[in-house]
Amino acid sequence: MSHSTPASTPSSPTPAPEPSRSSSPSSSSPETRGRSTTVAAVAAQLRAAGCVFAEEEAGMLLDAASGPADLAARVARRASGVPLEHVVGWAEFAGHRIAVDPGVFVPRRRTELLVRQALRRARPGAVVLDLCCGSGAIGTVLAAESAGAELHAADLDPAAVRCARRNIAPYGGTAYEGDLFDPLPDHLRGRVDLLAANMPYVPTADVPLLPAEARDHEALLALDGGPDGLDVLRRVLAQAPRWLAPGGALLFEISDRQTAPAVAAVRAAGLEPRVATDEEAYATVVTGVRPRGR
Repeated sequence: MSHSTPASTPSSPTPAPEPSRSSSPSSSSPETRGRSTTVAAVAAQLRAAGCVFAEEEAGMLLDAASGPADLAARVARRASGVPLEHVVGWAEFAGHRIAVDPGVFVPRRRTELLVRQALRRARPGAVVLDLCCGSGAIGTVLAAESAGAELHAADLDPAAVRCARRNIAPYGGTAYEGDLFDPLPDHLRGRVDLLAANMPYVPTADVPLLPAEARDHEALLALDGGPDGLDVLRRVLAQAPRWLAPGGALLFEISDRQTAPAVAAVRAAGLEPRVATDEEAYATVVTGVRPRGR
């Protein structure tokens, strides 16, 4: 997925109040003209490097920079192919600003379907587990929009865990470093209401076909799902039923061509599968529900 489209361009969830008319700089003021000239110059550099939405990105880079030298460094990084989110340090996801450190998986807009599906099942005080959490974007949004949620997150990548800790800390969340369920405390067994697992599902042979922004700047373990893309899913399903509360749900993203085998694997694990799609976002989410009484 390219990170240079408007769908993945970060934007503040709460716009700053507009200044009063008397304090607002004139459209022809030196300050405004200077900014416009700088944005135009930066946009020209980005456009020459192949950035489609050069003007929007130029404005964001200017806002993020602490001065001319910092701006030049950020523009050079972006022009070299570094994802915009890594250059400015954050991504907009489901209406929230998520910190994203260099090398950490950038949350995709298509994953917002998973968040919407999870929120439909959320109840006050829900126990939420964001597995393969990356930046912790999913858990952050679920905790922010679910009253009294108890949030836990886990990832194998130390850089991702450090980033997730910053994002989930305001919601009292805890992030663990380790392989899937291994680092989780035992007291979570059988208590998880929402288990969101945005695990890697790109088949190994397809990884070289990914956009360079993902292929060259995100951890391989966040992308490569094994020969058919379902290796990590199978490992999650082998343990998920023991961690879910009765009626609890595992939700994960998958490609449309993987839906049938993924649904079969969910059913084989003893969970009740459901599928949701968003054609505009090219998103497919499978939910596996632990039946009550089991």
